[in-house]
Amino acid sequence: MIIRRATPQDATEMADLLNQIIAIGGTTAYQHPMTPQEIALHNIIGTDVLSSIVAVQDGRINGWQSVEQWQSEAYIGTFVRVGIQAKGIGTALFAQTCEMLRQARVPSVIALIRADNVSGLQYYARLGFVDFAVDPDFALETGRIVGRVHRKYHVV
Repeated sequence: MIIRRATPQDATEMADLLNQIIAIGGTTAYQHPMTPQEIALHNIIGTDVLSSIVAVQDGRINGWQSVEQWQSEAYIGTFVRVGIQAKGIGTALFAQTCEMLRQARVPSVIALIRADNVSGLQYYARLGFVDFAVDPDFALETGRIVGRVHRKYHVV
């Protein structure tokens, strides 16, 4: 597996991977499919993007992770291809992300995780993220309340 910086040429495959996760539901707060252009702008080349990397194996993107700055804080998103989660891809992505954040002198990163996303909560806990807030009333557009857990990881 190769971990490398994401490029605009990766946007279509990154969008396809994310959109499959969105379609299944339950593990991301994203509720609408994203276009490759939206992925490129918000997760690869945008002015608020601090880090964007992909995990490639056999010429295929199997996961990606990006960190964006919003209101002076860094926020992380991690997406691994359906069917191959919990195989070390997310951990490998995070190791590279941390290195990039250290070089950029980003002190910490926040993960906002749906409270019903058991695998996401486990993943970020394994990495060392710690809870600092909860939003028990976080609701999807349908009105369904799923809650949200706010976790932080101190990079430096």
